[in-house]
Parts: sequence; C-alpha cells; structure tokens
Amino acid sequence: MTKEAGRGHALLVGAGILCSRLFGLARQRVFSHYFGLSDAADIFSAALRVPNFLQNLFGEGVLSASFIPVYARLLAQHKQEEADRLAGAIAAALALIISVIVALGVLATPYLLWLIAPGYTGEKRELTILIVRILFPGTGILVWSAWCLGILNSHHKFFLSYAAPVVWNLSMILTMLFFRHLDANHLIVYLAWGTVLGCLLQFLVQLGPVLKLAPNMRLKLDLRSMHVRQVGGSFLGVAIGRGVVQISAFVDQAISTLLGSGAIAGMTTASSINLLPVSLFGMAISASELPTLSRMVGEDVDEDVAAKLSTRLNNGLERIAFFIVPSSMAFFALGNVVVAALYQSGAFTSKDSYYVWAILAGSGVGLLASTFGRLYASTYYAMRDTRTPLRFAIVRLFFTAVLGLASALLLPGMLGISPQWGAVGLTASAGVAGWIEFHLLRQKLNKRIGVTGVSAVMMMKLWGAAGFAALAACVVEHYLPLRGPIVTAMFVLSTYGIAYFGMTYALRIKVCVDVLGKFLRRVGIG
Repeated sequence: MTKEAGRGHALLVGAGILCSRLFGLARQRVFSHYFGLSDAADIFSAALRVPNFLQNLFGEGVLSASFIPVYARLLAQHKQEEADRLAGAIAAALALIISVIVALGVLATPYLLWLIAPGYTGEKRELTILIVRILFPGTGILVWSAWCLGILNSHHKFFLSYAAPVVWNLSMILTMLFFRHLDANHLIVYLAWGTVLGCLLQFLVQLGPVLKLAPNMRLKLDLRSMHVRQVGGSFLGVAIGRGVVQISAFVDQAISTLLGSGAIAGMTTASSINLLPVSLFGMAISASELPTLSRMVGEDVDEDVAAKLSTRLNNGLERIAFFIVPSSMAFFALGNVVVAALYQSGAFTSKDSYYVWAILAGSGVGLLASTFGRLYASTYYAMRDTRTPLRFAIVRLFFTAVLGLASALLLPGMLGISPQWGAVGLTASAGVAGWIEFHLLRQKLNKRIGVTGVSAVMMMKLWGAAGFAALAACVVEHYLPLRGPIVTAMFVLSTYGIAYFGMTYALRIKVCVDVLGKFLRRVGIG
C-alpha cells in the first residue's frame, strides 16, 4: 500500500475521531455547565471510569491488536469465507465472556469501589455504586462496538467506526438538557441511563455495514480453528498489557479521590482536551497503519520487511510529531485560553479554568511519548509480538505508582499548597512514566528492524517553531482588549496556528509542505 493511501486512511480515521471528539467536547461543556467541579461531577467521572476498564480491557485496543492482524491477513489472501468464520467465532466468544464479566461486575461494584475510589464515603460512595451498576451493561455493549471497528478497519472502512461515538455523546447531551431541571444527584442518575442508551446506539449504527462486509458470518464458537487460537493467544497477552495500563490509570484515579472535592472532575475535564490530539493524530495514524503493517509482515520479518517497517514507522512518527509538538506547547502556554473557551460557563468558573489548565499542562509532559508509544505498540502487534509491550507496560505501571504517590501526596505538603494541586503532579508524573515506556519500546524495536524515530534536527525545528508561535499568541492575548473566552480564543489560537504553520513551512518541514500543498491544490491554488 502506498504512502498516499496510508495518509488517506489516517485522514479518514482522523475525520471520524474529530467528529466524535467535537461532540465529546460539546458533551463535556454541557456537563461542566451543570456540574462544574462539584461532588456530583466527581461521582459521575469516577463511576464512568470504573466500568470503562471492561471496555479498555476487551475493547478497541485489544481487539485491534489481536483480531485485526489475523483477520486482515485472511482478507489479503482472499479468504473471505475463513475471515467471516473467524469474525463470527470472536463475536460468540465476546458475547460469553462479556456477559459473565458484566454480571460479576454489577455484583462486585461495592468491593471494586474500595480499590478505585478509597476517598469516597457515605452518600457520595453509595451514589457512585448506583451509577457504576447502571453503566456496567453499557460499557459491555461498547466492546461489541470495538469488534465492529475491527472488521470495518480491516476492510479500510475507517470513518464510520470512529464517528460512531457521536451518537453516544448526543444521547448524553440530550439527556442532560431534557432533565436539567433536576438537582445534580438525580440528574447524574438519568445521565447514566442516557449513557447506556448511547452505547447501544453506537453499536447499532455499525452493525448494518459489518453484516454486509461479512455476509457468511455465523455466531459460532470454534476453538479448534487455528485462526481463532492465534487471535486468542494474542488477545490474552494484549489484554494483560492493556490491563496493566488500565491499572495505571486507576492508580491515578484512586490517588485523586484522596485530593479533595473536584480533583477527579478536574482531571477528567483536562483529559477531554488532552485526548483530542492523542486521538486525532496518535490514534488516527496508529489505527490506520495497523492493518497495513500487518499485511506487510505476512508470516515472517526478513531484512527487506524490516526495512519497509522502519520506513513506514518513521513516516508515521514524523506526522505525529508535527501535530503533537504544537499541541504540547499549547497546553503549557495557552491552556487557560483553551479551557476557558471550551468550558467556562454556568457552574464552571474562571477559577476552575486555571485549575484545569494546570492539570492540562502536567499532562502535556507525556503527550508526545504516549502518541509515539501507540505507533510503536502497533508495530509490535503487527509483528505478532504482544509480550514486549506488556513487559514495558508493567515498567510504566511501577513508575506511575511510585512517582504518582510522591508527586500527588507528598509534594503539595512540602510546597505548602492545597492537596488539590496534587492532581498536577499526578498527571506530570504519569507523563514521565510514559517517556520511560516509550524509550524502552523504541530501544528494543531498533535492535529488530533498524534505527527508528524522528531526527533531533527535526524535533528542534518543531519545538522552536512552536515556541515562537506561542510567544506570538501570548503577545496577542496580552494586548487584546478584554473579550469573552470564546472570542479571545479565536484570536489567540488562530495566531498560534498561523505562526506555527508559517514557521514550519519556512523551515521546509516536509509534513507541513505536504499538508499546505494539498490544501492549496484543493482550493485551486498551485
């Protein structure tokens, strides 16, 4: 597959993710308007992350890494009937596994909460238990959505699977608007039911196209199939690896419940912004590259295949770096403008904006590492190596726990500041752990397929351009007459974007030249 085709697929993934993320930001704005950083916001944010463990453990990342490589190879070999049988067998296995886990999760919710939210007591704890129990079946349905995504992506139908969460976000938004007259504690109960409905709708909008792409599929569990065993073997390793990553996230969440009211809600709000560049660029490129990398690998990785993998990986890393570097710089220098424009409304005050900005700046520490790491992990998965990412995920978990505890619980006391600010150290320390994991992934892969990564010269140019653009944007912010958050953001962020693209074009950064060249050709110039 050509580089142009790969970029086209990444564009489709990015377009789908952009649609869903924009609606996600709208949903978070409505949520912040009604709940701010209150106890009710803490409850729903924590409750939503508990059953999400199920989705992340068995969902998109795991199925993409274990199912797509095998399924895509069968399609590449024109074995449609075998591919359909594999899809049906995996669907049947998921139905059995997820049903059991959802049932156990609903029953065990009170015990799970002692681990996940140890800082919640009394009424806050009881309401969180109720919300978690409502949400569990919905997140089980999202695993089926991930199965649909695996089939659609393997057939290079990228847009629908990544745009499908739009209906999930819409369901939540409409629920909040319809029941807005209720008090916060009652509203989040109805919001939980609206979330479950959204999960079902997200699955159904993908099911029709999937059935057309796999016409011979039957829900039949076939453990004797070699292909099913291949997926199962990879699935277990990736699931354990994802489980380690999720445990890392839950360690952060558990610590944040000890930092006072609003800490976990602030982290969730910051995460909604932080995930935008990760999803648009890191996830889009990694997801679109995985089927192609899997087809390239075939049955073995010889010297020629290794060279092709290295070239493909480096091209992807350069595209990621071009977009993620300015995103990180914006989090550090302009986060207050971004947060205020998106969420400062109703119960969400300017004070809340600055608090979330600080958390966002902390998350910017590891933004580049986490997006690079996604593409490296996809390369390992394409090579059917699930153990290496697992080992390094465990290393990341260790450093996340140790650094997180020190930064969140000890550092605020040493600095004489409120414990709530420990959330900033929590996200920054997670970023440091992400850099350690990325370094290990890269070092190991370089020994197998040759030198990979973005050149130091290019990285210096990108950071220099982002720094210059941020300085120009800060000057505009300083001298701009007092305006509302949205108007201010329009002037400041447009200045930042134009300055960054102008600088990188002047420096002849290839990704920028290509992007602007395509744009100019589309509008009939050049």
